[in-house]
Amino acid sequence: MQQSENTGEEEATVDVHFTDLPNALIACKVPEDLFNEGSLKASFEALFRSFDPEVQFQYFKSFQRVRISFSDALAAAEARLRLHKTDFNGKEMRLYFAQSVHIGSPRLEPPKPDKQFLISPPASPPVGWEQSQDATPVINYDLLCAISKLGPGDKYELHTATPTTPSVVVHVCEDERGDSSALDDSDQDDKPRPPRPKIIQTRRPDYAPGVEQ
Repeated sequence: MQQSENTGEEEATVDVHFTDLPNALIACKVPEDLFNEGSLKASFEALFRSFDPEVQFQYFKSFQRVRISFSDALAAAEARLRLHKTDFNGKEMRLYFAQSVHIGSPRLEPPKPDKQFLISPPASPPVGWEQSQDATPVINYDLLCAISKLGPGDKYELHTATPTTPSVVVHVCEDERGDSSALDDSDQDDKPRPPRPKIIQTRRPDYAPGVEQ
């Protein structure tokens, strides 16, 4: 008894209901030629048009079934009563009511507004939310000062060697023209730039006819 009561409570919580009078039928075990031959399809539809002139048909060849939708539920009930398990083209035709099942609301409900602030951009910030301040950029003045003191040909040890790690030393390249003094931008513009070195192409080796591939 306790198990039956629990099952009754579970069924009561699910909002599922069927329409009392369906206005559609499902024809099962119909002949395969019905989906290909136009004359056979016309005679099949004529059986149901006698009950409702505005009847509509939907053919499902993969399932070998046909859905017949009537404009009136009483017409669907009368057609099922008279044509169920009747012979059509040498095969017994079976008709069943097409039940319309609605689980909960037939419309798609919007999501609950519990975590909508995670959407970018947020619709509205949560309670207690505050704008975070950007941190002040960190400038290493010691590093800038050490770099400014470097000159061509000098070296600067960034990391001292340890018994397990090597040292890291930066060597500043010398000037290509051999002038260690830094030039102003105006002097660099006045003096011509040195020509670029010519790239010498690699010579193709001589052809040796005696060598077999």
